[in-house]
Order: sequence, then structure tokens, then C-alpha cells
Amino acid sequence: MDALTVRDVNVTGHRVFLRADLNVPLDDGRITDDTRIRASLPTIVYLLERGASVVLASHLGRPKGKVNDALRLRPVAERLSELLGRPVRMTGDAIGPGVAVAVDKLRPGDLLLLENLRFHAAEEANDPAFAKELAAFAELYVNDAFGAAHRAHASTEGITHFLPAVAGLLMEREVDALGRLLKRPERPFHAVIGGAKVSDKLDVLHALLSRCQAVLVGGGMANTFLAARGASLGKSLVEGDQLDNASRILVEARRKRVRLMLPTDAVVAPQIHHRARTRTVAINEVPADQMVVDIGPQTIATYTEYLEKARTVFWNGPMGVFEMPQMAEGTNAMARFLAKRSARAGVVTIVGGGDSVAAVEHLGLGPKMTHVSTGGGASLEFLEGKILPGVAALLPAGAVVNLGPVS
Repeated sequence: MDALTVRDVNVTGHRVFLRADLNVPLDDGRITDDTRIRASLPTIVYLLERGASVVLASHLGRPKGKVNDALRLRPVAERLSELLGRPVRMTGDAIGPGVAVAVDKLRPGDLLLLENLRFHAAEEANDPAFAKELAAFAELYVNDAFGAAHRAHASTEGITHFLPAVAGLLMEREVDALGRLLKRPERPFHAVIGGAKVSDKLDVLHALLSRCQAVLVGGGMANTFLAARGASLGKSLVEGDQLDNASRILVEARRKRVRLMLPTDAVVAPQIHHRARTRTVAINEVPADQMVVDIGPQTIATYTEYLEKARTVFWNGPMGVFEMPQMAEGTNAMARFLAKRSARAGVVTIVGGGDSVAAVEHLGLGPKMTHVSTGGGASLEFLEGKILPGVAALLPAGAVVNLGPVS
């Protein structure tokens, strides 16, 4: 990447503020997917093994600037302890006299996790005073939180005005992998886009139509495209206010000679429920009392057959309501197929977006993909060509950082 990384600085004996993305899903205090924690390990271990003392920080959920006991980072600390094989100490807050005392006690090779940054409204407000207080804990700032890099918050952008800022190993890997899709993807380059809403993916769809040779659409958002073509979809989710936008994207795809593929059959159910009975119908035969909950077997076969030609595939968004086993086959089949394709020489498969990543990890297929991005919104904005504040704030490659003598 075009920025300094943690490998460009001698961190031995120095204190480092490491911003990670430990924003994991919780169910009654239990972590349901630790992908982001595991993805942060290489940078944490790298710093500790080189004798840095590490002040680790992250947000969790959306507490809206107030303390919320359900969003404390204690479960993260416990899981991190298990993965590192050592106790991970925590503070009771992200700033304050007590935190400063705990930080001052750190020795080379020590790790301290701060409490949820977003318990302070100043974090999301990118308040300079809050950023300066965080910066006072360290001599170097390392940003490894690609999933939060699209936000100009105090711990992702503001802090860089007070400390030299470099990328962590995960940040470097994310930018390099996704950068391949912008700069030099092996062709044919095809995208698989799913999820519930077209409105969430308008910008990335426009961007992909300028780079891809084909876009394969699934999930609830496919309903809106189908409805724009005149299909009747029963009780299915359709964004009525996005029909014109969907029509424009269809026209743009034809104009740019990009093949935009839509489902030809679907799995339907009367409701989204774990006991709901499903059946498969042609896409133009969805009953009035049913809703589309997954792509059908014919669509799976057509999509995977077409993707056999691809040398580069970007996948964002599930093909259906993958949380329900009877509505998950489209998403699972896509994950299995891309993992298999990734094993072939010269084929690049990149998965981005929380739900598609969760599906891949649930099947244990993450290691078989070329890259699984930890960034949901960040990965989409990156592919849209937008400047990510957390990346732009890093020192450029070739800059010199001298942390001075070891204290």
C-alpha cells in the first residue's frame, strides 16, 4: 500500500496505540462470530513480540455516546485472552486518570484493552480534545481497523494529528487486496451482489459496472430489479422508491455491455421463520401469499456455471435469508463454489460485507478464499473509489518515523 506500515518503524520499547476493529456480533453477551478478533491477531502479536507495550482500542456496537453494559468489551477481552494464551487486562473507561495510571504501568510486551470508545460521544464527533487524550497514551499510532476506516472519528482520524500514524498488517492486507479490484483485476472480473436493499448498494453497483464484465444479483435486492422489469413477486421485499434507480442501472449495464444477471427461479415461503415451509417456483410464478427468501437451484446452477469463466470474483451480500437453514442454500452454494474456484491457480476470490463473510466463516471456508474482508461499509466505499479518512490519514510510504530513545 502507499502508506507506512508497522513494519517500517522500530517499535521495540515504545508504547503503541493500536486501533483495531473488534466490533463483533453478540448474543446475550456471547460472541457469535470472532472473525474480526482473529483478523487482528497478527498485528497484536507482531507488536508484542517486538517488545512494544500496546494500548488496544476499539468500538463495539452503537451505544450513542452513553455507557451501555451490554456493549462492554469484556467478552472481547476474554476471547482475546483465549486466542493469545495470556490474560488481557481491561480498563473501566477509554480515558481518564485511572486509565492513564494503568497505561503508565505498561512494560515492553504488555497489552491493555481500553473500554468501548463509543461510550464517549466525542469519539464519533471526532473531538480534538478526546483525540489528544487518546494520543497521550502512546508514541505511535497504528490503525488496523479497516472496518472503521471510512469514518472520520477521533480514534481513526483525529488521533493522527497528534501521533505519527502507520498501518497495521490487517489494514495493509485489506487495502492491497481490494486495491487489486480497482487497479489490475484479472479478467473476466465478475461481481456477485446480494443483500436486502438496492438502496444500500447503488454507489457500488455504479462503480462495478465500470469495472466488471458481469454482475450477478441475488438476495432481496434482486426483487427490486425484477419488479422494475414488471415481475409480480407476491409478499416479497421490494423497494418501491428504488424502481427508477433499478431501471437506470439495468439501462446502464446494457449501455456498458455488462451482463447483469437476475434470478430465474426462487425459494419462497409464507413468512421468514425457522419453521416456515419453503418451495421452489419460477421467478414469474411467485404466489401472492408467498415471498422470495432465496435464489432457486436453477439460478444457482446458472450463476456458478457463468462464474466458471471468471478470473476475479468479488462477492458482497447473501443470496437469501441465510440465517434460516431452509433459506440458506443459495448463499452456501455460492460460498462453496467460490472456495473451490479459489483453489485454482490465477483465480482471485474476494469476499466483503458482514453477512457474506459470516456465511463463509460459518462454513469454515474463509481460509480457502483469496481474501475475506473485515470491512462491510468500508470495503464498499473503497470499491466505489471514495477516499477513506482512516487510510488517508496514514503517513505516506517513504516517510521517516523516529520515535526517539526508549524511555
